[in-house]
Amino acid sequence: MAVLVVLAALAWWLVRRGRAARGTRAADRLATGFAVVFLALTLPLQVYFNLPGRFDVGLSLPIQLCDLAWLAAIHALLTRRRWSAALTYYWGLTLSIQPILTPDLDAEFPDPAFVLYWSMHGGTVVAALFLTWGLGIRPGWDSYRVAVAATAAWAVTVYAFNVAAGTNYGFLNAKPDSASLLDLFGPWPWYVVVETVLVAAVWALLTWPWTRPTPGRRAVRGTHPAPLGWPQ
Repeated sequence: MAVLVVLAALAWWLVRRGRAARGTRAADRLATGFAVVFLALTLPLQVYFNLPGRFDVGLSLPIQLCDLAWLAAIHALLTRRRWSAALTYYWGLTLSIQPILTPDLDAEFPDPAFVLYWSMHGGTVVAALFLTWGLGIRPGWDSYRVAVAATAAWAVTVYAFNVAAGTNYGFLNAKPDSASLLDLFGPWPWYVVVETVLVAAVWALLTWPWTRPTPGRRAVRGTHPAPLGWPQ
């Protein structure tokens, strides 16, 4: 609960500061500073848990979507690029937020596993809120397509790796041993199909509010100015 309070306060402060400084060098410095702190908290610990003696090919490789989400968040904070901001938005607000709301961790502060878990997932969610509501990098249907395509490419690649290495990253090749929501979706591969459809639908719902015309204004493609750091 203490961590949740800290994350909520950090998100509120960053969004507020980002809105006030949007489009200025101050916003640039704020995003870069957040990225540096985020990277300092996560990268050394990722290396630590992949050292000999700790490495497990079935658990340690940073190829889960949550691992890729924090890397996308770092890139988006440093560059404000549209594609990485899109991945941070969709992956962060649907995938990385789940470990925050339902944490599965038996380590306590200041255990490195505790710091890495909350820094990686919490930092990604905060970055998604900051980039979207603070800096104004809003998603659109092009962002949706980027996220769907990137996730599909990840699924195909990781599935092939799981087959070759005998692993089960992303639970793409088999359900987890313990009970989970996937049990409601049928056997393999149907639970993967159902999960894919649900994710695509939820992401569409997360896109729609940003793209629907508002009363008294006609939506015209390409009329919104590009936020800070976006290619024109």
